[in-house]
Amino acid sequence: MNGLVFAAALSAVIIFGGSAIATKIAVSAISAIDVSIMRTLIGGLVALPLAYALHIPLPAKTTQIYLLLVSGFCGFIAFPLLFTLGVNLTTANHATMILAILPVLTGAIAQFWDCQRPCAGWWLGCALAFAGETLLLYDPAAVDGLASVEGDMLVWISTLFASLGYVSGARLQRSGYSARGTTFWGVGLFALLLLPTLPLVVNLDALADAGLYAWSGLMYQAVGVTVVAYILWYWALGTGGIARVGLFQFLQPVCGIVLAWMILAENISLIFLLASSIIMVGVLIAFRAR
Repeated sequence: MNGLVFAAALSAVIIFGGSAIATKIAVSAISAIDVSIMRTLIGGLVALPLAYALHIPLPAKTTQIYLLLVSGFCGFIAFPLLFTLGVNLTTANHATMILAILPVLTGAIAQFWDCQRPCAGWWLGCALAFAGETLLLYDPAAVDGLASVEGDMLVWISTLFASLGYVSGARLQRSGYSARGTTFWGVGLFALLLLPTLPLVVNLDALADAGLYAWSGLMYQAVGVTVVAYILWYWALGTGGIARVGLFQFLQPVCGIVLAWMILAENISLIFLLASSIIMVGVLIAFRAR
């Protein structure tokens, strides 16, 4: 793996690691649905002019168009909506550890796409990871009402869409289409689809009164995650390979937990540490067994 791929993957994972914290900050004064919609809309308003200025064409092949639509819908519609709704009902720590399953799901979807079957070790690792995520429900944060089963489940479902989006975007990159095009046109096209809903769904008055703190979280998601991180990640996956680059996702929970402790002052209980350890061991076993 060359230095540029390493730097791109590491940078993307660090940015992704702050996603749950930024979402928690944004929903402190903005509704979860408004955050998910504005995240894609703002990202699209940034991405589309860049696509035109850089003369990035839309995909020409039917297969590439299909991959762009799948990656765009999963990455910029389904995932942001479900993830934001979930984070609003749980803690940033819980959301971050649930996202730890991403490398396994990404690799599994890639295998199933190629009509390959995971081995027994993969199933064992998944069972351990899911057991750890179940244990999260007994975390004191859940008992205190800071986390909920509904929130954790929404975040978990969002990871399925994120993984499918990653695989589609990586395959699009490997087919010869640029990572910038995958990101710019993916978020741009779906931002245009969301634009007519803006006055009907989004509370514009509440957005105007949200304050700098909430807006900082929203802008981090809209520009940092939706544009910058996705460009870096799709390029790294397509250039360095899904299996090898996917390993960098093991660093994402570490970044997220540290940031949640530093910025949101979220407590780290013994049960949370135990559940997190089980999840990470399960993910590692499953990923190596692939």
